[in-house]
Amino acid sequence: MLEGLEAKEIRLKSCIENKDYRIDSGFYTKAPIINPNLKYKKIGDCLVSSQYGISIAMNEEGIGYPIYRMNEIHNLLCDSNVNKSADITQEELDTFKLRDGDVIFNRTNSFEWVGRTGIYYQNDDIDRVFASYLVRFIPNTDLLLPEYLTTYLNTKYGVWDIKRRARQSINQTNVNPEEVKCMDIPILEMGIQKHIAKNLQEANKKRIISQQLYTSAEAYLLECLGMTEFAANPNACNVKTLKESFLETGRFDSEYYLPKYEDYVRLVQLYPDGYGLIGDLCEIKDTNYAPEDGVKYKYIELANIGKSGEVTGYDEQLGENLPTRARRIVHSGDVVVSSVEGSLDSCALITNEYNNALCSTGFYVLQSPVLNPETLLTLFKSQLIQNLMKKGCSGTILTAISKSELEKIPMPIIRQEIQDEIAKHVRKSFELRAEAMQLLENAKLTIESVIENGGVNC
Repeated sequence: MLEGLEAKEIRLKSCIENKDYRIDSGFYTKAPIINPNLKYKKIGDCLVSSQYGISIAMNEEGIGYPIYRMNEIHNLLCDSNVNKSADITQEELDTFKLRDGDVIFNRTNSFEWVGRTGIYYQNDDIDRVFASYLVRFIPNTDLLLPEYLTTYLNTKYGVWDIKRRARQSINQTNVNPEEVKCMDIPILEMGIQKHIAKNLQEANKKRIISQQLYTSAEAYLLECLGMTEFAANPNACNVKTLKESFLETGRFDSEYYLPKYEDYVRLVQLYPDGYGLIGDLCEIKDTNYAPEDGVKYKYIELANIGKSGEVTGYDEQLGENLPTRARRIVHSGDVVVSSVEGSLDSCALITNEYNNALCSTGFYVLQSPVLNPETLLTLFKSQLIQNLMKKGCSGTILTAISKSELEKIPMPIIRQEIQDEIAKHVRKSFELRAEAMQLLENAKLTIESVIENGGVNC
């Protein structure tokens, strides 16, 4: 009668001694695998310190210092650039400044993303801080290298142990960092830890070169568009007749008529090789796809889009378990573009790895017979098209650009030789990023192999 029932008997003392006084059965029946041939320690016993980030208002104007948030950690690494800044004092900077090798843990988010962990590498001379829903772990490097701690928390064993400690509410999931400190971690010999560290450091170098290549493609496009020194009119007011405004566009919102948007439109219209409307130059795939029950799908959402137009990951689910917004099917060569204001720059090129994946209905899925995918991606992420998309956004609770507004945005028709040059840089950028991803995956597999087999050939 009890066949298949998960049950475990524990003493009341174990519940009382737990940092969070756990009495939920799942916490005890889902304990991770422990290899008896390996030496384990509590993570907390291997740390020099741990620290919550700063709680402060943020801005998108670059005032103050760049600040990391919970959605700016991808694939074991903290993103190179962040979107928001915090205007803080020197004393606060000294307290919350990130340093090379800091391990950053996301303590609160959706169940899927809570516990995401990345290592911060100081790749430049810019000071950055981290927000309060992140926690900084600084390991004792005599026991744990920061790359090893980061990688372990991203292995299936680390993720499993984190998730069983997560506390879920209606809209949010939390993991108490004190519980993370109670996690057991195998103390692998330093040779293996250094091997893992080398993988992460090499992946970071490849990521930097990849980003530089993508940036060079963007710069080349701007040069070809005549935008290298372009500055749009900053005036915040304009005068339009009723005929020139509402009767022509149906829009009453004043921002729609800002002079800067007229400057961007004029720039496209004066492009010497011609222009067309997005609706004429692109196929916009907005037909809903019904996932099949029992079939596993890769699901891409906004949080899976990187800064350089790449998909950084996915959630794999059976069709019946996917959220109702997972209704767009994508294919190799498609470009996905966010429709939501505030994340319009979340655009990505779909590579072979994500062929037949699903994405959120918050994306438009595009292909063009006139522009190659790499050029289309670079255009949509450019200052030019980003501003024109922002112009088209409307709404109250959720501000987004409608399909009809997207279709009437003018876009330059780039000459083929320019497209080929852009494609060359973007493809090389993606190749390097794929190599970096493989190094990171190998680091995780190394640890998992040690736990499962008790040894590894490095």
